[in-house]
Amino acid sequence: MTSHLSFELRESVVAVCGRAFWLKDPFRAFLMSCDVSPEMYDRYADESKFKIARHILSDLDTMGEEGHLVQRRIVTELCKLRKVPDDNVPDRKAAIEALRELKELAVEQKLMADEKRNTTDARAQEARRKQIALVARAQKMEQLRVDFIALSTAKTREEVQRRGYDLEELLAQLFEVHEISYRRPYRVRNEQIDGHFTYKGFDYLVEAKWRSEPPVESDLATLKRKIEKKLTSTRGLFLSIVGFRSEVILEFTRGDTSNIVLMDGSDLILILEGRISLEDALELKIRKAAQEGIVFFPLAERFQQ
Repeated sequence: MTSHLSFELRESVVAVCGRAFWLKDPFRAFLMSCDVSPEMYDRYADESKFKIARHILSDLDTMGEEGHLVQRRIVTELCKLRKVPDDNVPDRKAAIEALRELKELAVEQKLMADEKRNTTDARAQEARRKQIALVARAQKMEQLRVDFIALSTAKTREEVQRRGYDLEELLAQLFEVHEISYRRPYRVRNEQIDGHFTYKGFDYLVEAKWRSEPPVESDLATLKRKIEKKLTSTRGLFLSIVGFRSEVILEFTRGDTSNIVLMDGSDLILILEGRISLEDALELKIRKAAQEGIVFFPLAERFQQ
């Protein structure tokens, strides 16, 4: 828990604030950079800098732990100054002496050491958090890969029938692992939407198919019609595990603009195996579609370039 400043240290802070700053605008800007609220400063703006500093330190005391952290931040930032921050001060010698005394007190009372230790501890905790998150993400991706393989080997009629629903859930979890907000299947009036996500400022409707045969042109056209009923910023992602026939893609894109990108099972397994991230996969497919009109770019070709 962070304690409040000692009386001696508070008086030293007040002295530096009053002597090292001359104009109030730089003084106000400095305090704002230490997370003092504009409202707190403006409450005492008409008083001298000495009194402003004293009032603000007192107000911060009433805020408990949060206020004490701001107090220490003020001390730390003042101690970081290598020279007087305001060239207009009339007595530079007194300002420099006040800064020197504050730095000595901060070291003597171990405040600077505490600040450095707190910063180091915070960085270490953040590094551990990131490491734990990476391990958890890798474990989840491996589980999704195993689940996908299990779905691929479905044999009974019931397993094959429910495979499409399981694929929708697997997709939702895949997006969530990559921290891309994903809406699971839903209905809009008489339309079934297999999923929705937002990426780089565009909304994407998802169509996910796991059939024995590749989709026909009418399947792609159905998704296109769903998209055209939405805002102009809406696009589509069509996932067909068994792939697409080249003639269907050619006919679908002939003489018309396309707002759909295609993905197949081979693409999905590369993502699940960690050979390419979901973000990179989407980025590559979207770029190919936008720049070259290639609505289906197999991710495997990325490793051949």
